[in-house]
Parts: sequence; structure tokens; C-alpha cells
Amino acid sequence: MKKREVKASVKDERLVEKRRDQMIKGAVNLFKQKGFHRTTTREIAREAGFSIGTLYEYIQTKEDVLYLVCDSIYDHVQERLQEDLDQKVGTLHSLRLGIAYYFRVMDEMQDEVLVMYQEAKSLSKDALPYVLKKEFEMVNMFENLLTRCVENEEIHLTEKQINMIAHNIFVQGQMWGFRRWALQKAYTLEEYIELQTELLFSGIEKRTGGRG
Repeated sequence: MKKREVKASVKDERLVEKRRDQMIKGAVNLFKQKGFHRTTTREIAREAGFSIGTLYEYIQTKEDVLYLVCDSIYDHVQERLQEDLDQKVGTLHSLRLGIAYYFRVMDEMQDEVLVMYQEAKSLSKDALPYVLKKEFEMVNMFENLLTRCVENEEIHLTEKQINMIAHNIFVQGQMWGFRRWALQKAYTLEEYIELQTELLFSGIEKRTGGRG
């Protein structure tokens, strides 16, 4: 599935990226406070630090801004995980590191992720499938880590178990932001990572006869 093109009248790609980054940060703040539908493009421009005329040099509609917000979140998460995760090392240690890296990225971007899930329903019909595809790509990163562990006989899991555990890891990372009003009163980030990882590995060890 091809990336949805957001047209800009400005030809300088570096300037487009810079202005859109400003736009995304401003939009996240506003969407978090007011929601997508109650936020105007004029407010987004003001929050980003430029005029409404300048805003429309880089987008065509308010829906373009929401798409850019969602797309940038997934791009950032994927880039960070690809930098930090060595998917060629099929050890339980590499799996633990992968989970910790992912949870920390989710902590850094918890506002953006929360906004994305609250407002993704407002994406256009051509944009939503692309954004959802990127989510599956991130789940696939953890499937690859788990598969490497199985290939190295560190653990024994079926394909369906690998898929389910990968989805669980993905959701548990996001839950830190979704449920922060409760979780962050009871746990530090590192405590949350440690407890979730131990619970996950406890389940894996039961399936593999106590190995790991």
C-alpha cells in the first residue's frame, strides 16, 4: 500500500519537513485539549507559530494534518525500534531489550499516541488503511524477535502464539499512556517495564516447559 501523498506548494523538502514538524507538534497539543473536530486550522497555524496562509502552503485540508500526525508517530516509533533492536539476535536477552526500548518510546510519545487513537476515526478512507498497515508493521517487529528466539531454540511457540504475544507487547506499551492516570500513580516507568516483562516471560516459560 502506497503512502498517501499530502501535497505542498513549497518545493524545498527540508523546509516542508520543518514546517510540518511544527504543525504536528501544535496539532497534538490542540487535539489533546479540544479534539480534532473542535480544532480549527487557524488555531493549528497559531500554535505552530505561523500564519494560516503559510499553513496552507504545506497542506490542503485539516484532515491532512491528522494524517501527518498519525504517520509521523509510526515513522518515529519504527525508526527508534529499528535503531535499537537487533532483530538478527534470537535471544531472550534481545527480546527483553526490545520490549524495554519500545515501552520507553511509548513513554516519550504518550501524548501523540493517545491523540492518534482518539482521533484516527476521523481519517479519510484512503488514509486509515495506510496508518493501520503501519501498526501491523510494528507488531511484525516483535513477531520477528520472537521467531528468531524460536529458531535458536530459546523458546518453543506456535505461529499463533507468536502473533498473540507480539500483539500483547504492542498493546502493553501503549497502555502506559492510555491508563497513565492510574498506572503512573502506582509504578515508575522502569517498574512497569520490569513487571510487564516478567509477566510476559512467565507465560512464555509455561508454554516452553520452564525454559528461558
